[in-house]
Amino acid sequence: MSQRIVCFGELLLRLSAPGRERLLQSPGLEVHIGGAEANVAVSLARLGHDAAVVSTVADNALGEAAIGELRRHGVDTRHVRAAPGRMGLYFLSHGAMHRPSEVLYDRADSAFVRSTDYDWDALLDGASWLHLSGVSPALGAATAEATIAAAQAARRRGVKVSFDGNFRGKLWQAWNGDAAAILRRIFAEADLVFADHRDIEVVLGQRSAAEGEDAVAQAAAHAFAAFGNLQWLACTLRRQHSVDHHTLSAVMCGRDGARHRAPGYELEAIVDRIGTGDAFAAGVLHGLITGMAPPELLHFGLGAACLKHSLPGDFNLVSREDVEAFTAQAGFHVRR
Repeated sequence: MSQRIVCFGELLLRLSAPGRERLLQSPGLEVHIGGAEANVAVSLARLGHDAAVVSTVADNALGEAAIGELRRHGVDTRHVRAAPGRMGLYFLSHGAMHRPSEVLYDRADSAFVRSTDYDWDALLDGASWLHLSGVSPALGAATAEATIAAAQAARRRGVKVSFDGNFRGKLWQAWNGDAAAILRRIFAEADLVFADHRDIEVVLGQRSAAEGEDAVAQAAAHAFAAFGNLQWLACTLRRQHSVDHHTLSAVMCGRDGARHRAPGYELEAIVDRIGTGDAFAAGVLHGLITGMAPPELLHFGLGAACLKHSLPGDFNLVSREDVEAFTAQAGFHVRR
């Protein structure tokens, strides 16, 4: 567990309507710190890893609070800098029954978007993995180039690259960004991607006629053919019966043609599904770093994602023992 994982991305303030209300249905909002890459770093730190975040926050009390929250969970924040500007925000109203959840972004001209010059050779010193997501390049041309530069620097230094596709259409549309061209440059540097057939369709323009796991396997084959550094593609598979009842499973495909599956779990009375993909990514990375066999690490990642559905906020505040107990189906007895 001595390997160091560096995560690059924007720290956000999440402002949520209380309970299942619509935004501003009542005059109050709940505040959480989040962000896709920070979520992964927190999960990895709580699983016992040396996890660091590289980012830029607003030079004010809000930025200080974001840094402090990461530090509280054991994340190395030495390379989170403060600069003039604002914090990126997103607003969330949780869905109910057959009314879906809704996200409203307010991230334009944030301190992170303004400040994109990073010394990646220094920042990646001692790192074994760099984790990125498709959210950062979706914020604008400058953040896209910064993300590409990070991935390319990692490849030059022999640092493995983990990339979560995290396609956010609203963000790309806001500046008419060429998502396919930019994401291809990042995919080209990745060893591990978290993506499904829809992500690969965006990147390569190749649509699968299959469904479910077979569609992911076909997309993985296209991705391996296009990107020579890519070794693994993993994703969750979700069936939504209602906002509160999902079935979640996972699949991982290797360059060698291997396909691994994790069992499906019924998730009912879901508390919060935001950040569940990040929890899955952190669980899979944990498994790779600790030398788990592919079926085991995939199941561990799925278990971490399932448990995140039980926790409010963006962060997955569970331990390795929590995930192992879940995947072993240890039951619901009080642990004393």
